[in-house]
Amino acid sequence: MHTPLRIAVLECDTPVDGVNRRYNGYGGVFQVLLKAGAISLNQPERLDPATGLEVTAWDIVNDDKYPKLEDIDAVLLTGSKYNSYDNTPWIIRLVEFTQQVLAQDRVRLLGICFGHQILGRALGSKVGKSDQGWEISVCDMDLTDQGKQLFGRDKIRIQQMHQDIVYEYPPNVTPLGSSPRCAVQGMYSPRRFITVQGHPEFTGDIITEIIQIRAKQGIFTELQAQDALARANNEHDGVNIAVVFLKFLLED
Repeated sequence: MHTPLRIAVLECDTPVDGVNRRYNGYGGVFQVLLKAGAISLNQPERLDPATGLEVTAWDIVNDDKYPKLEDIDAVLLTGSKYNSYDNTPWIIRLVEFTQQVLAQDRVRLLGICFGHQILGRALGSKVGKSDQGWEISVCDMDLTDQGKQLFGRDKIRIQQMHQDIVYEYPPNVTPLGSSPRCAVQGMYSPRRFITVQGHPEFTGDIITEIIQIRAKQGIFTELQAQDALARANNEHDGVNIAVVFLKFLLED
């Protein structure tokens, strides 16, 4: 019997109220995604969906406690409403912790949206606001040759919710894909890290709630919101991306 895959989810934000009540933080959201990925992987001898995942959640915004690397196998950096290029103490601490993980060769990294940008920053790339504006709801991500090989398809569809980007790929990193609004949609380094700019963990219900709240706050125009809501429940590859993440974490 295999020991559980120990994944520390670094919660870089608190979900909107309805989502938070349903899932109890982003740790809960990713618990659901990763279990669905384990079921879809369908290799219980390698990863039993019922017993093979040990997911812990760490609120690093409000509590400056991080997991000990010897106690975990992987770190997952979530999305966030905050800016990955800010120099607030908790973001500086997160960048430093990410660099600490990158400096060793056992614990692996998964980066989602803000987490993708933090990893880019930790590797020395510029991160900041895009001049292309928001990328919202289900969008196509065009894959590089390496991305096609990794994901086993020509393109992937993924929920998006960002206007910040990684401007260029860091040195010695494999590019995974791009979109018309974002050139750096995913980064990969075998046995070290894999990231996506989009949100494989977002369901149609989650993205709809976020869009509606941000439209009421005036963050999105009515036209932006209607366009995004029209695509919110489109089919997407979130679970397939979770399968790729788990294969990456299980790879010897």
